Amino acid sequence: MKSILFKFSILSFFIYLSVMPTPTPVVQEFQGEAVYFSKSTMDLGSWGARMSEAQKKQIQARLKNRLEKTYVLSFNKEESVFLEEDKLDAMSGATDSWGQNFTQGDQYKNIKENALVQSQEFYGKQFLVKDKLQKIDWKMGTESKQIGQYMCFKATASIPTSELTWYSFSWGDLRQPTPKTSDLADADADTAEVEVNMTEVEAWYTPQIPVGHGPSEFWGLPGLILEVSAGNTTLLCSKIVMNPKEKIKIEAPDKGKEITKTAYKETITEKMQEMRNNRGRRRG
Repeated sequence: MKSILFKFSILSFFIYLSVMPTPTPVVQEFQGEAVYFSKSTMDLGSWGARMSEAQKKQIQARLKNRLEKTYVLSFNKEESVFLEEDKLDAMSGATDSWGQNFTQGDQYKNIKENALVQSQEFYGKQFLVKDKLQKIDWKMGTESKQIGQYMCFKATASIPTSELTWYSFSWGDLRQPTPKTSDLADADADTAEVEVNMTEVEAWYTPQIPVGHGPSEFWGLPGLILEVSAGNTTLLCSKIVMNPKEKIKIEAPDKGKEITKTAYKETITEKMQEMRNNRGRRRG
């Protein structure tokens, strides 16, 4: 009798185990952090031809903090945040207040929702730029190269220059102002011809990190972009940390006046035109 009870108890125990809910495994959220070094060349134009080599080097040294920067890209499978590390002026030891008005602010991208949120400060006023991600028609290549410990493959694209520089300003914008959204809407679509300047882009991505993220405006490849060259600027990844022990906070900025990329460009261009006009009246 005891033997039968013992066998029954064992059988009941295994039946209990078979119907127990399987505990949900603890899965670590896929995260990473990539550090990029940015280097830009400076086109001095026709007036640069009249300068001595010493003068050119002096200008380049003075603008080094604008030409060489360090950024950090934090990402998970769907979201990323791209931030510039603070850097002091190379000559004065002070922050570059003028240049900060036209540099890229904190940028959040959500590739699942096709959303861009970017914080921009212009002369003390905070803007929150909300728009769709710039669509990039990548041409996949077969070339490969090693960047650090990662095998990377080449991809190229041609992107409207205005989509890469919408947060910046040059005095040439006043000579050839960007058409306003309202002006484009009123134009006859069949007869209106707007010349679009394009920037050729070369990117290197690694399938070893299968996310569609990249630095700055670049995204949409089947692997993390570790190097990208566009115009006179190259961004190169120098360090990657995958699944760090301390969880990375990836959140969109949320302070400032909401505005689109096109409207923001119009706003800063109009403000710079106003500043130029006021300076001209004071001189008169």
